[in-house]
Amino acid sequence: MDRRENKRKSENVEVAEPRNKLISPASSLPTDPTLYSGPFPFYGRPSELGCFSLDAQRQYHGDAQALRYYSPPPTNDQGPSFDLRDGYPDRYQPRDEELQEGLDHLLRWLLDHRGKLEGGPGWLAGAIVTWRGHLTKLLTTPYEQQEGWQLAASRFQGTLYLNEVETPAARAQRLARPPLLRELMYMGYKFEQYMCADKPGSFPDPSGEVNTNVAYCSVLRSHLGNHRLLFSGEVDCMDPRAPCTQPPACYVELKTSKEMHRPGHWRNFYRHKLLKWWAQSFLLGVPNVVAGFRNPEGFVCSLKTFPTMEMFEYVRNDRDGWNPSVCMNFCAAFLNFAQNTVVQDDPRLVYLFSWEPGSPVTVSKHQDAPYTFLPTWYVEAVTQDLPSAPKTPSPKD
Repeated sequence: MDRRENKRKSENVEVAEPRNKLISPASSLPTDPTLYSGPFPFYGRPSELGCFSLDAQRQYHGDAQALRYYSPPPTNDQGPSFDLRDGYPDRYQPRDEELQEGLDHLLRWLLDHRGKLEGGPGWLAGAIVTWRGHLTKLLTTPYEQQEGWQLAASRFQGTLYLNEVETPAARAQRLARPPLLRELMYMGYKFEQYMCADKPGSFPDPSGEVNTNVAYCSVLRSHLGNHRLLFSGEVDCMDPRAPCTQPPACYVELKTSKEMHRPGHWRNFYRHKLLKWWAQSFLLGVPNVVAGFRNPEGFVCSLKTFPTMEMFEYVRNDRDGWNPSVCMNFCAAFLNFAQNTVVQDDPRLVYLFSWEPGSPVTVSKHQDAPYTFLPTWYVEAVTQDLPSAPKTPSPKD
């Protein structure tokens, strides 16, 4: 298949609706980055609607009790020297990854605030509700070469809900995770403990337990093209000294990476790791990522701040680098594809979008278990609010 033919196929997928009613929506979506290299699409500045917290037992609280505050060490010539192995595994409480929470926490927040949304509950009819992490996977898909994904989609009262499904390969990889990788995961959380305080103006206390059940999540709304988005993402901390104290502009993302000493190592870092950092932070409107670079012994020896809006500059002249326009255009194309495919309004009907590197995105249709993800308590509570039965949307909606 030549490039022109591939491009024609992409154009057919990206139209807002079938050109005539005899043509059914496309059954697959290509992911070749050359197909999505047009101008950067409109993406509205993310606006925070609210937040919620998860405690040490992973219980939901509709407040900011889990929010932590950025408190970096004083700058000196010696570097920070944080021991990221300290407390492992004795003071470590990892989250139970067998517990698949889906969208439940976000839906709980939505149920509590549905009537208070600007524009009322009607704003949701036609919007897309999901986690920031799921959108991050979409943004990076054109450049991802190793890990596939599956996204389940259901339409309920006009709203399109997207929920990630763990692929068999990802599950096998998680269950066979080697000890070194488990320790590296701990190190990322331990770095946050060294960099965050419980109150503004206070100091971090790295002597406590690292409990990955605890989370602070921001809930935001935005637009990508003509798609209304309502999504939530975990936030590491807020900077009380940020120039703008209005969330999400005051949030900071914290990351760790191994020390690099060769140009080739930095090139790979910019091409791969920085792409994921950019996608994650750009979607949420987080302005800065602070990275701790660790040595082979697990000590952070240097800190570097990467402003989100400047990350692309590191790969702008790299022909094997990534392009933000490609990422966002593909995400917009996928959302078009999903909106045009998931036309039946039924919370028990699931369209499963599947992708493996080197292949197009495909879709299959499933009724009830095992892929349904909108919980009965949510469906019943929202349905009882309705004055009449939900209208099944047309593809135009």
